[in-house]
Amino acid sequence: MEKATLTFTDVATTVTVPAGTRIIEMSEKVGSGITYGCREGECGTCLTHVIEGAENLSEPSALELRVLAENMAGRKDRLACQCRILGGAAKVRPG
Repeated sequence: MEKATLTFTDVATTVTVPAGTRIIEMSEKVGSGITYGCREGECGTCLTHVIEGAENLSEPSALELRVLAENMAGRKDRLACQCRILGGAAKVRPG
């Protein structure tokens, strides 16, 4: 199975995860400050800033794009509950 590397800069922690892992799943385990409310992609609480590796993340769904727009998110922001790392490496921090 392909692996990927996720770095949470707010807690200076890097983890190796199976490709396809949602960011929110690992942020909880490492104690990152990425918070969440619903885990369904509707509340926007888990807004996450992608510092590096955006090309290694899943494409945002129509729902995620709508919620990001409603929250006036930047171009490098994603929802941690919707976003999966597909391979390679990514660096993220709480939005």
